[in-house]
Amino acid sequence: MSRRVEIAPPDPAWPERAAAEIARFQMAVGRPGLIAIHHIGSTSVPGLGAKPLIDLMPEVEGLEVIDRARGAIEAAGYGFWGEYGIEGRRFCPRIAPDGTRLANVHCFASGDPGLVRHLAFRDYLRAHPEIASAYADEKRRCAALHPGDPAAYSEAKGAFVKRVEAEALAWQRGGEAPEP
Repeated sequence: MSRRVEIAPPDPAWPERAAAEIARFQMAVGRPGLIAIHHIGSTSVPGLGAKPLIDLMPEVEGLEVIDRARGAIEAAGYGFWGEYGIEGRRFCPRIAPDGTRLANVHCFASGDPGLVRHLAFRDYLRAHPEIASAYADEKRRCAALHPGDPAAYSEAKGAFVKRVEAEALAWQRGGEAPEP
């Protein structure tokens, strides 16, 4: 599996890839208890460079919906890694035979703070192109610092992400987001 941190330029095909991945995962899980599958992450923000993999976030009535579908999820080509370090999540990556990560699927119950946070962050970046541009700069800076270490890359951009998440949640609640 590639450990290289690559920030690809924006790709207009990402929404189509996400739609295909959504259909694939939805077929595996089925409808009962599945509320929505959200395209999240940098590939969901128009004009934003990103690691070239799709992040999805199924929103379900309860995690038992995902747990019951484990066999079908795995048969559809996804891993089933449980919480994988985040309480209240089911993480189901799809990895190509050559080790390339194709999709990260983060499943949360409706109302879970992780779900709320991811959607607020995505929507805030979509609504504030200047913040998305600053995020792109930060991602490139961190990738240059840690080109072969995805964990260090994520840690390096962590302070920026936490600050923008706080702004996004305030904005989502209808309050004034702090100035960047």
